[in-house]
Amino acid sequence: MDPERTDAYLRRIGAARPAAADAAALRELHRRHLVSVPFENLSIHRGEDIVLTEDALTDKIVTGRRGGFCYELNGAFAALLRSLGFGVELLAARGFGDGGRLGPPYDHMALRVTGADGGGPWLADVGFGRHSTFPLDYASRAEQQDPGGRFRIADAPDGDLDVLHDGTAAYRLEQRPRELGDFEATCWYQRTWPDSYFRRSLVCSRLTEDGGRTTLSGRTLVRTDGEGRREERELGGDEVLAAYREHFGIALDREPVAVTEPQA
Repeated sequence: MDPERTDAYLRRIGAARPAAADAAALRELHRRHLVSVPFENLSIHRGEDIVLTEDALTDKIVTGRRGGFCYELNGAFAALLRSLGFGVELLAARGFGDGGRLGPPYDHMALRVTGADGGGPWLADVGFGRHSTFPLDYASRAEQQDPGGRFRIADAPDGDLDVLHDGTAAYRLEQRPRELGDFEATCWYQRTWPDSYFRRSLVCSRLTEDGGRTTLSGRTLVRTDGEGRREERELGGDEVLAAYREHFGIALDREPVAVTEPQA
């Protein structure tokens, strides 16, 4: 990513160019990304293509001022971090579903990050919806307290790692580095499989400055603050597009409607 696009990306998330690619810089970039760039699956429901290339992902987030789901958010964040001097490896993961059942291979993407000073590694993940506000210590197997909850990275079978959130397994992480193109098949599967969570749900969500969260799911707007107070409201049809603009900075020409059948 060239310096001009890097600067534009930093402006997009409201972050200054860090003086060094170190732990403090990664923490700030991670939080600013979560606050500024929403986790959303609107492209699936608007019939928009999802292209897993660095240029396409950063263009969507920076120029289009949109968000995305894991492959898009962590793929773009990886490009930003590399342009700032961090070492970044893409890791494949499988989410835990009902009854502890694992999702398909490449179900999720996370990042293993090292600093230019040799610091780390850290587990960075700006693409899992409600997750840690700051990167996790990749090497630690102790409980890690974060504004988003209690996290622990635990050893799992076959050299994998389980990432636990408040005592519940969130996803199983493979440790072998992957390439962006490795995730294309499962990205397509998540977009087109009729029973995919991403086709059955319509979600746009971001962390707020006070540590709360704002989520628009269909026409249901849910807002929590840093103290955990919750407000839920059903929006009228004429309020939905305004809510996307006000809460997520996303300008749409029509209200997204969840799809339940594969796209042609």
